[in-house]
Amino acid sequence: MFTNLRNFDGDLFDEFRRLEREMNQYLAGNPWPNAIRAMSKDTYPPINVGITPEQVDVYLFVPGVERKTLEITIHQNLLTLRGERRLMREAGAEYYRKERFSGEFHRAVNLPEDADPDRVDAHYEEGVLHITVGRRESAKPRQIEVN
Repeated sequence: MFTNLRNFDGDLFDEFRRLEREMNQYLAGNPWPNAIRAMSKDTYPPINVGITPEQVDVYLFVPGVERKTLEITIHQNLLTLRGERRLMREAGAEYYRKERFSGEFHRAVNLPEDADPDRVDAHYEEGVLHITVGRRESAKPRQIEVN
């Protein structure tokens, strides 16, 4: 069925071979973490974002982070979250595996155009930071009655 493709000497298959070599080189560096729970620095802390007609809910999972290290800003519909997680290290202990993130972190979330920066509330409890951003009333659909 594909016998005519085997005899193809064009540049197309050379490009496929080159792409295959490049992918093999890239994947040989093992860019993935070596454990299921290990995360790269750019994905800490884990974040969930939900939207309802009334508000945007942002959940940041930051156990072990002190409330005073959290900084939340909104500028041009970009919600920026900064903080620092300090982990205690036992004196004299040598770690051969360390999966918990330690240090400063930074996450940014694009908010919808109708997000109201004047209606923001943040609540931190048991390692979960819950931020609610209200949506503007003027952006909600309004039912028009026909006379």
